[in-house]
Amino acid sequence: MPFLFQRRYGTEDRPLTRSYIRECLVATSQSAQITVAGDPLEWRPHDFRRIFVTDAIRSGLPPHIAAKICGHAALDTTMGYAAIYPEDVISHHRAFIARRRTERPSEEYRELTTTEWNEFLAHFELRKVALGTCGRDYATPCQHENACVRCPLLLVDPAQMPRLQEIHANLVDRLQEARDQGWLGEVAAIETTMAAAAQKLKAMRDRATQPSTVHLGMPDIRRDTGRSSADVERSFPSDPKLRG
Repeated sequence: MPFLFQRRYGTEDRPLTRSYIRECLVATSQSAQITVAGDPLEWRPHDFRRIFVTDAIRSGLPPHIAAKICGHAALDTTMGYAAIYPEDVISHHRAFIARRRTERPSEEYRELTTTEWNEFLAHFELRKVALGTCGRDYATPCQHENACVRCPLLLVDPAQMPRLQEIHANLVDRLQEARDQGWLGEVAAIETTMAAAAQKLKAMRDRATQPSTVHLGMPDIRRDTGRSSADVERSFPSDPKLRG
């Protein structure tokens, strides 16, 4: 599986482990030389989760939304993250939320029912069509009467190129028949559909040539991380660019 955060270990690319992250945090803490009550400050991965939630709540994010993001079953757990800040900050935020709720329908703040959640998920199932995926918004009907070939909201699937090529070939035959029979209105409609099909075929070819994965490179720790400026100058005495 492709991992977003990896590091070079010998000749292999390996995902970052918990122990490696802790080692990096320890090295960073030592390099920063931050102390609390005279003792070196030690960072842990979970500290950043607390910082994120606390700052989000201070910036106006409703606590119940923060609880959803964190996966907390109880709101008190989320509010415990924010307890390191003065109580008046939390009180001010709760008062702000109370004022907002008096101005907005209470219906917006209730929990979703199982039926509503299943209906929301079903919308994305209905967006799966033969030629790809429909991009219409939730709770919006199909405005193109299920004419997916013409629809600009269709996200084409390159694997369905043979199907679209068959549709395009069939349109060519129908166009010739319409011209022979003098169905001028049908001719105009088929030409419009053929133009849309040609555009989607091009989009399919373009997507097929794009790489399925994106190589983000390997994160690396600079050689001067955790080292003093004197250490760097001794390593690169003649080149100020390398020292920077």
